[in-house]
Amino acid sequence: MSGLFITFEGVEGSGKSTQLARIARRLAGAGRDVVATREPGGTALGRRLRGVLLERDGAPIGPRVELLLYVADRAQHVAEVIAPALRRGAVVLSDRFLDATIAYQGYGRGLGREAVLALHRESPLNLRPDRTVLLDLDPVSGLGRARSRNEADGTDLAEGRFESEEVAFHRAVRRGYLALASEEPGRIRLVDAVGPEDAVEERVRAALSDLLPSLRDPVP
Repeated sequence: MSGLFITFEGVEGSGKSTQLARIARRLAGAGRDVVATREPGGTALGRRLRGVLLERDGAPIGPRVELLLYVADRAQHVAEVIAPALRRGAVVLSDRFLDATIAYQGYGRGLGREAVLALHRESPLNLRPDRTVLLDLDPVSGLGRARSRNEADGTDLAEGRFESEEVAFHRAVRRGYLALASEEPGRIRLVDAVGPEDAVEERVRAALSDLLPSLRDPVP
């Protein structure tokens, strides 16, 4: 595959979706073929699974079933969206990927990392990002942001399942992310998510500029 696969990760409210959109606009403005996508929900099937997985007051989902639903979403996502885009040379920016499943289901739900990795050893699920931007933020601050956002845009019921979890769950998720970053510093670039969006974007651009030199250009 000749394209670039870049993932954005972080706890709830870390600003990863905002920063992904900003980077996508800059790259498109520089003439790059950019595909911005997300998990869950990057395909028609994924959008249906997203409703099941994120609905705040939906039917209870056991940890193992939750994991398998995320893996099903990812398998379809890679086959239908990510792999074809990479083959044609596009830059694919994904809002969450495997690291999220390790952090949320492996650490947050307590299933363990191996339970997640065991389901990702064969194609198409063994795809590895070229770079991961991990936007790091204290979970208490992030939850405040996320809950306010969901209430403002009316998605609290439709997509508030994880925001309704206790802080202890989100602290475990952050521990998982930081453990991954310490093990793979070449791939996973830790970015401080505290501060104005413009300042955070500068840090994100710095974390990606070796792969995407156009991000070094001044902001117009």
